[in-house]
Parts: sequence; C-alpha cells; structure tokens
Amino acid sequence: MKKAIAFFLLLFVLGLTACSTQETLPTRTPLPPLTTTSTPVPSLTASPVPTEPEATSTPTPSAQLLFRSGFEEGVYIDTTPVVDSEDYRFIRGTDSESGFTWPIEILGASESALHFIEDDHHRAVDAEIQEVIGHDGKPTKALYQVENYIYNDSCTQAPYEILNIQDGKEDLYIRYWIKLDDNNLQIPYSWRTFFEWKSKDYAEGSGFRLISFIYTDENGHPFWHWEGDTDPDHVVWEIDNTEIPVPMGEWFLTEFYWHWSEGDDGEALWMVNGEVIGDHFGPTTQNGKPIDFIMLTQIYGNANPKHQWVDDIEIWDGIPYER
Repeated sequence: MKKAIAFFLLLFVLGLTACSTQETLPTRTPLPPLTTTSTPVPSLTASPVPTEPEATSTPTPSAQLLFRSGFEEGVYIDTTPVVDSEDYRFIRGTDSESGFTWPIEILGASESALHFIEDDHHRAVDAEIQEVIGHDGKPTKALYQVENYIYNDSCTQAPYEILNIQDGKEDLYIRYWIKLDDNNLQIPYSWRTFFEWKSKDYAEGSGFRLISFIYTDENGHPFWHWEGDTDPDHVVWEIDNTEIPVPMGEWFLTEFYWHWSEGDDGEALWMVNGEVIGDHFGPTTQNGKPIDFIMLTQIYGNANPKHQWVDDIEIWDGIPYER
C-alpha cells in the first residue's frame, strides 16, 4: 500500500493530472512482472534491421485488404488548414506502389486527417513525410511525427485520426512498422502511446477506449501496457508485459486486431515483431457503443522531446493469416 501511495504522489508531482477530453496515465501501480492474460478492473542513419516475423501458417483468403500505403510517391501532407476545424491537415494522394489513396475511408470513414492538438503553431508538435532508411535497410519514405514539449499544460499530441466511422462494430486488423527514438523512455514513471481508438460517447463516460501504452517503471525500464477503459481512471481490463523488450531506436512491426463485442466473445490482440504483447478475451466496448474514431498513429505522452517514424501501413477486415 505504501508503494502504491508513493507511486500516485509521484505521478501528481510529474504533472499527470487528468485531461478532460484526452488520455492520461491511469492512477495505478505497475502489475507484477509478466501478466499475459487480461486483468479485470531525427537521424537518417541506418539502424539495426529487424528480421520480419515469419508467417507460421497459411494466409486466410477470406480476409480482405482495405488499405495499404508506405507514403511513397504521390502521397503528401496538405498544409492547408481544414476550415472550421481544430487544426486538421489532410494526407492526400495515391501511393504509387500500393495504388491506395489518402485520406483513409475504411468502415465508412470520412475527413480522416492529422490532428494537431495544442500544437503552439506546430512548434510543440508537428509531422512530415521524410526519406529515411526503412525496416529492410533500404531508403524509403515514412511519416515522421515529433512532440517537442507540452504546450500550456495541455494535451499536446498529433495523431492521424480515421474519423466519422459509420461501421464501428466490424472486426479490424492493423499493422505497420514503427521506429521510436532511443532516448525518450528512460525517465522513471514516464509513458507514451502510439495507437488507440475511442467509441462514441467516450468523452461523456458511457463509451469505451482501446489503447496501447509504453510505461517505464521506478528504474526507468520500459514495458508494454494494453488496456480497455471507460475513462482514464476506470480500467475495465489491462495487460502488462515486462518480458518482451521494448525496441528503441530501431524499427519494429506492430499488429492490432479486435473483435468488437460487449460479451465474452470479444477480443483485443496486440503483437510486436510476431510476439503477443497481450490478448484480451471479453468486452471490447460498453453500452453497445460502436467505434467513433481510430488514432492510427498517435504521438502523445509525458516525457519530451520524442519522435517516431511510421511506414508500410496495412488495414484488413480480419487477420490475414491462420493463427
């Protein structure tokens, strides 16, 4: 109990107070090492090239590819602000390699865009498409996102949001390669996230959120955290994984899959480099609320500065291989 109280006081001192409309670190103490089942409740130099996880089974022909892009020729960020918006900027164009066109319009979505929140005229947070060394060791284009500081004690962040989803009860599988900076997650009790979604009415307290975190413990060692909640302080289920290392300064493959349900048949799976971070079976919503929007590539957290690159995004209507 004393350890938990000390942890909460430290979070308060670090300024992790609740943000009314966005995410905060839940007031919790880290779970014991390795929880593998759900618990109710910029440099352009080459980095080590990870080995792509091998397929362990046969592809499933029934899964349909909905979107794919590696930000190749033809894709660009339109710097024209969207009129009457909270500083949204569209990614536009047709990817010359995949043939898919931005903005993303899966599940009946519309007006999907980068969302610059409390960005201090793009000085606190920004995004651009850069030429970098990719996960295969070859030059490529990738989405670069950076957060330099938190502006005005607010919820500074810059996610790419898949907006106005109409079919928010459908299964979805998302994968992409991501490279995090190698010096951000070394401070005790820090956190960042790069993926989440929210259902309708989440801000009012009657919805649901699925979110991936990277936390650091009292010694500044990073670990994975996978969570479903009804607001940042009311966690429905959570999974900590301290066994699988968090890659920093190198590319890794991240995969997300969920089956939307309020019952026991729901599922929320997160994998990194082919290894399971967490696989929750049970509710993935509440009050029947469908998904409202997906923060496909989020950059948000309490330790700054930080940056990341994202490449080779794929979105399917199911897991495209047998498990």
